[in-house]
Amino acid sequence: MPDVHPSLTQTGRYSPLRYPGGKGKLARFIKDIVRLNGLSDGRYVEPYAGGAAVAWELLLTGVVRRVSINDISLPVFAFWHSVLNSTDELCKMICDCPLTVQEWDRQKAVFRRQNETDYLRLGFSFFFLNRTNRSGILKGGVIGGRDQTGRWKIDARFNKSDLVSRIEKIASLRTRIELTNIDAVKFIETNAKRFDKKTLIYIDPPYFEKGRFLYHDAYREEDHATVAESVKSLKSVSWVVSYDDVRPIHDLYAKAPWLQYTINYSARNITRGREAMFFSQGLTVPNVPAPLHEIDRDLRSRPRPVSKREFAA
Repeated sequence: MPDVHPSLTQTGRYSPLRYPGGKGKLARFIKDIVRLNGLSDGRYVEPYAGGAAVAWELLLTGVVRRVSINDISLPVFAFWHSVLNSTDELCKMICDCPLTVQEWDRQKAVFRRQNETDYLRLGFSFFFLNRTNRSGILKGGVIGGRDQTGRWKIDARFNKSDLVSRIEKIASLRTRIELTNIDAVKFIETNAKRFDKKTLIYIDPPYFEKGRFLYHDAYREEDHATVAESVKSLKSVSWVVSYDDVRPIHDLYAKAPWLQYTINYSARNITRGREAMFFSQGLTVPNVPAPLHEIDRDLRSRPRPVSKREFAA
């Protein structure tokens, strides 16, 4: 198993990407799930990889042996493909790029022509915008504004040496990483029989209520229902689903053990976001570590009805 890297010890600091939702803060909790359920020598899977913050922390600290990440977004896939297959070229582009609004405009133009460029250039444009936009949101606009008069400037989240170091550490374990670019539901259904009992699948779809503001590819209500049916069809595989804590999602996972909690995240503003997790039957669920704060849980095989649960106003 790989050694722990002392230079990357703060949870959520292993991915070079910034992603809304602060999922890196869940890494310690997911680590505890892996260990408590005897999954340490197995595979960790993310059908909605995004920044893959949890995946990289589990792999780089030796908690799991292999990871499978998938994302239907072509720019996201292009970036991770470049990390694994064009590491030196990508790192050189990061080191050489000017951190200016003019470069931001150039990368925005590349991003808009996704089907007219190669993986490396598209992946870099996505990475550049992710690191220079407010909260890492592609619709968020450049940090500091176009006139760069804001408190923070375009380079505020672009520490080149640190980002290159993160990329190189991930790439060094490329033989233990599986990367795909298909629809998440198709990914789950295609691999359901291939993944064994030593697999943990963490499903983190776009938020139900605020997804259209945070993600480039948001979901409609029927899309969330399709995901739920796919997840509930999984047999002999451990799974965890996380969402914003809203009643329609509880209705979709009404029979699954559940947990409500708050988490600090930085998309748009700094708040304590209320979220929910749902678990496959029989999965041992640990206590919630800081900075998470538990609100309620029901881990029985027959959880109390949704009508008996409390939700934020």
